[in-house]
Parts: sequence; structure tokens; C-alpha cells
Amino acid sequence: MNKQSNVYTVIYASVMVIAVAAVLAFVAMSLAPKQEENIQVDKMKQILSSIGVETTANNVQAEYKKYITSSFVLNSNGDKVEGEAFNINVAAQVKLPDAERKLPVFVAQVDGNATKYIIPMYGAGLWGPIWGYISLDENGSTVYGAYFAHQGETPGLGAEIDKPAFRNQFIGKNFFKDGEFKSVTVEKVGQKPMNGADYVDAITGGTITSQGVSAMIGNSFAPYETFFKSLTNNQGE
Repeated sequence: MNKQSNVYTVIYASVMVIAVAAVLAFVAMSLAPKQEENIQVDKMKQILSSIGVETTANNVQAEYKKYITSSFVLNSNGDKVEGEAFNINVAAQVKLPDAERKLPVFVAQVDGNATKYIIPMYGAGLWGPIWGYISLDENGSTVYGAYFAHQGETPGLGAEIDKPAFRNQFIGKNFFKDGEFKSVTVEKVGQKPMNGADYVDAITGGTITSQGVSAMIGNSFAPYETFFKSLTNNQGE
């Protein structure tokens, strides 16, 4: 075949495209299991961070098995339903009406076998998604710890939500006041929520991201109200 002809050029280009596509597909398939493992490990690390357990890539799986003793999925009535908590796509669930959502709960044993309940959160910041986990004491109201992350908030401003100085403010705050559910909010410094809810100070210069965190917490926690209120009531008996 004449290598200078258009037909040769088209055939050669087609073969090269197919060959490169095959190589890329093979590489993608080969790396998929490792990528999935990395995603799971990172998720475990985030969950553990909400109870103050810091890990490395080498010990996170062992630490997860040590501290996370069980998990389950709820509906908004507080009833357990079928599903694997770890595999629930929280980003998709928060877009659904409360009555249709599947709500993951992770149970941890820390501080001498004290029970902590961990729930995931997902919302929107200024430039993209924000997410995290909040852990609660056995009473279903008091915050034991929190973890927040973001995709692309402004460094030094909204990106500060992932720093201990911000997330540690939530420790000891309560979601129930006198038996009534009142989501913990994020307020501009010097301001307080009108409904008497517990609150933390917003990040200076990161107003929109702070508002996003506040909205994320409220939207993510509200469907769990029945379940956690039952725990609060039991603690009061």
C-alpha cells in the first residue's frame, strides 16, 4: 500500500486510535480496584477523624475495625431499613425528600467503650461541594467531634473549615434544647441564632462557606431527628 496515500493515513490513524484506546482501557481496569480501595480508606479516615482518631494509610483499616463496632441505615421515622451504611451515596441522598432518604449511622466505641453515633453530611460551599461527619454522644444530642472537608474553597478563608480551630468549636454543642430539635448553626461573630440554638463562630472572610456548613448540618441532621430524639428521651428516663 502506498504510504503516501490518504487511505493509508486513515487506516494508520484508526489503528493507532484503537491501540491507544485499548491500552488506556486496560490501565483503567487494572487501576480500578486500587482506586476503589483508596476511596474506601479515605472515607474510613474521615469517619475516624470525627471521633478524634487520627490515622495513616497504613493503619486506618485496622483502626476502623477497632473503633467502628457497627453501622446501620435508617429512614426518617427512625426505623432500620435494608442497606449497607458505608456504601450509601450521601451526595445523592441529601437531594431527596426526607421521607425518601436512606440515612447511614456508624457506631463507635471510644473512651472506655463509650458509645458514639456518627452521621455523614453533604452540602455546597462557595466554589463546590463540602462534606463531613459529626459524632454525637450516647444521648443523641451532644457533639463529640466533627470533621469537615471541601473540594475547592478559598485558601485562608472558606478552606479553614477543615482546620481544628473551626471544627473543634462544635464539641459540646447540642442539637436538642429542652427536648426540641434545634440544629447547631454557624453564625457571624457577635451574632446568635434567634431560636436559642447552640452555635459556633463563622470563619472571618468565609461567610458563604460558613453559611454552607450551617445549611449542610441542618439539612443532613434533620431527617435523623426522630432517631436521635428517642436516644435523648431514653437518657432522660
